[in-house]
Amino acid sequence: MAKQTVLVVDDESGQRRITETVAARAGYATVEAEHGQAALDLLTSPRGQSVDAVILDYNMPGKTGIEVLRELRPQFPQLPVIMLTAHSSVSTAVEAMRAGASDFLLKPASADRITRALASALDHKAPGGELRPLTEKLPGSLGFAEIVGTEAGFRAALAVAEKAAQKNVPILIEGESGVGKEVVAQAVHAASPRRDKPLVIVNCGAIPANLVESVLFGHEKGAFTGAVEKHVGRFGEADGGTLFLDEIGELPLDAQVKLLRALQTGQIEPVGSRGHVTVDVRLIAATNRNLAEEVREGRFREDLFYRLGVVPVTIPPLRTRRGDIAALARHFVRRLGAEEGVSARDLSEDALALLEAYDWPGNVRQLQNALFRAAVLCEGTRLTALDFPQLAGVTAPRQTAQAAPTRAASSDLSAEVSLFGDDGKLRRLEDLEAEIIRKAIHHCRGRMSEVARRLGIGRSTLYRKLGEMAVTDDFGGHDDDVRNVA
Repeated sequence: MAKQTVLVVDDESGQRRITETVAARAGYATVEAEHGQAALDLLTSPRGQSVDAVILDYNMPGKTGIEVLRELRPQFPQLPVIMLTAHSSVSTAVEAMRAGASDFLLKPASADRITRALASALDHKAPGGELRPLTEKLPGSLGFAEIVGTEAGFRAALAVAEKAAQKNVPILIEGESGVGKEVVAQAVHAASPRRDKPLVIVNCGAIPANLVESVLFGHEKGAFTGAVEKHVGRFGEADGGTLFLDEIGELPLDAQVKLLRALQTGQIEPVGSRGHVTVDVRLIAATNRNLAEEVREGRFREDLFYRLGVVPVTIPPLRTRRGDIAALARHFVRRLGAEEGVSARDLSEDALALLEAYDWPGNVRQLQNALFRAAVLCEGTRLTALDFPQLAGVTAPRQTAQAAPTRAASSDLSAEVSLFGDDGKLRRLEDLEAEIIRKAIHHCRGRMSEVARRLGIGRSTLYRKLGEMAVTDDFGGHDDDVRNVA
């Protein structure tokens, strides 16, 4: 049987290589295009007949990913297109979905996420009119024993989650983006009596406000424009199993009312239906927001907050559990070797020291993707500090869990950039610029909007420069309006 072919469209050569490597190791043939017009030319050529799916970068010079998608969709209505972007917002996701994207992934997307997105898109072989990227069905096979980490606060949080898993009570998982909230949710499901039933994952932050009710509770055929068939909704899909609502703090207030009623009564009302449907769902919610503060500000219902927070579980950020970094790094590298076939199998002491010194504003997700990038590009069997050039010069002195940056630390970060290298020669302009950007990203703790403002450039310019530095995926930067999935 011939391999299915994936077209990778990205103006960053490093990102293209990584994406192609992931696709190839998942069993797909790959072709590439370095910009939007090249992709359109390829698809309309005889060679394009062999393309089965497209992974398309959102932000490219010339034609943007959205423009490319809008041009190709009339000619190739059934061609699955997965949009990949380094800076997303709800409006961006909605725009991509309306243009016909099958899925929408935020950089840095893990190899597993890309692989699952391709498998799902090719399985359905249709535009994502029902917001497929907002939900995933997983077997929930990951157990608590497989979660890496020995730090006391982290293990205490897991112990609470594991004990609560046996009971049919809601669990609220709190923590920064990237700490592993979804991993904990999977472990809860795997340890529960519902382990043999579906685990349905929904990213609430990516659901357009006018479709929340339909996505969660389903709709009848003809209920609204575009409802060409009946849809059971995510509650219906999770019946008998577990529903994980990630980014629960993003739900609008009117949707919160309907969610509360569903939790209280065990009944849902699909859009356009005149009756109710009884469902048996165990709910796990997660947020990177302070919901108590959201309640005080009137952005989250108090009654829903208490209903969700029967068992609160707070996952500490990676910067407070530095003792786990080495174990996590070794775990990810070994897994990459086994699952992706990369040559790297271990890390040197200098590499581990570098990783342990970095603050990881993007938490475990950022660490995982930094290791993935390094492992894919590494030619040897052991990763060294030289395989993480993006971290050199941006590591900071260790701080206590609650401590704010000290004056001394701030001074180190704002230290003068040297015009001359160790060889006494004047450094290249692009090297100086890269160092300044790295220092700014670290100083602003990965807040890319703030970095751009401080440097006096636009965000698109900043991301372009990061792409040219080939370090986009490893800083864990985020816009103020981005909601990453943990």
